[in-house]
Amino acid sequence: MKILLPYLDKTFPLEFPDENLLAVAEPNEYRPEGPVEALLAAALEKPYGPAEGPVESGRGKGRSLADFLRGGKRLLVIINDATRPTPTEAILGGLLPVIGKAGISPDSGLSLLAATGAHRGPTEEEYRQILGRHFDRLRPRCLHHDARKSEDMADIGTTRNGTPMQLNKKLFEADRIIATGSVEPHYFAGFTGGRKAFLPGIASYKTIEANHKLALSPKARSLALEGNPVHEDMMDALPLIKAPVFSVMTVLDREQGVAAVTSGDLMASFYAAVETARKIFCVAVPSKADIVVSVAKFPMDIDLYQSQKAIDNGAAALKDGGTLILISSCRDGIGDEAYANLLAESPSPAAAIEKIKAGYKLGYHKAAKMAEVSGRAVITAVSELGEERLSSMFIEKSASPQDALDKALATAKANGNPHAKILVLPDGCVTVPDAGNY
Repeated sequence: MKILLPYLDKTFPLEFPDENLLAVAEPNEYRPEGPVEALLAAALEKPYGPAEGPVESGRGKGRSLADFLRGGKRLLVIINDATRPTPTEAILGGLLPVIGKAGISPDSGLSLLAATGAHRGPTEEEYRQILGRHFDRLRPRCLHHDARKSEDMADIGTTRNGTPMQLNKKLFEADRIIATGSVEPHYFAGFTGGRKAFLPGIASYKTIEANHKLALSPKARSLALEGNPVHEDMMDALPLIKAPVFSVMTVLDREQGVAAVTSGDLMASFYAAVETARKIFCVAVPSKADIVVSVAKFPMDIDLYQSQKAIDNGAAALKDGGTLILISSCRDGIGDEAYANLLAESPSPAAAIEKIKAGYKLGYHKAAKMAEVSGRAVITAVSELGEERLSSMFIEKSASPQDALDKALATAKANGNPHAKILVLPDGCVTVPDAGNY
């Protein structure tokens, strides 16, 4: 068996005996009903209204975008930052003509807010990547959310879980809001997209910290919505938003092309996109593996904070005592420092988990998820991160995927398992292997 794994601007070859292969699990094939322009047009023509019963019951019953915009003077469009593969350029291409016909001037009545959550703001290069052909026209209308600027936040209430709800004031200066995004599995929110545009997208650091603390619950996991406290917390934010909201959600395929588009009511369009995302990203595998090779593809390879999703998904199909091999450049470093420092200050994964239980800070949920895996398996990374830094987080460093796999196979053989089964996830951040766990 020989496969090529993407890494920055090159590929790494990986070879092993065919008899060791359990599966190469990628997002499932999904044939879109047309090019992205046609999908956007169809979605905007038949937006979702609030659904009663099955999600599809709301299709075509929502207000058209033109009707939604009628009478509006101050439009806010929420867009994703560069850590998401959302096709923002294409979405804007479908929205701008309708916005123009509604009489909202792109030069005065339109604002775009990059929903960074607690991430840094996009660089100019990243804005070019996000906006594409619209960069020159729309860049002057773009702002990015800064969760740490308390003066930019409005206090609007508290959720059922006691989370203080503070959202960006720009949300309350608009009389029309369009939320854009992409829907895919998320390791503790269930799925990205929809309500995540607001929380954590444009929420304060304090709000995000309280919301993400709920990720320590075993009910906060990939694919789970009902009963997931993180999802429920996000849902509680929505009734507190005063201006009307129109949603445009996309689902990407295995090649990061647009597979589907939904629009209209925020939650109805989200749930419709979730149905498609499940078909694409939830992949059955025969059993759990002894070794999992999980790749964090661009743009999720930006840092370890984002690439951890590939660890979490891979671990779902990894036997206790096995080896998980992460392939990610982490080209921008580790991301948030809090989770990495906590791990580095802990003598063991178990000690890290106990420390998190004793006092939570934003980012500690990431440390908890990583410690859970490293406490029952070996994690090895092929990355630009240094050996010492990785070691402090209970991760070994390897020069190449082949080196890491050869070592893992040798270890398995020495432990009496000469035919260790290998699962390869070429897009590990969004592929959820189903080995009977869900």
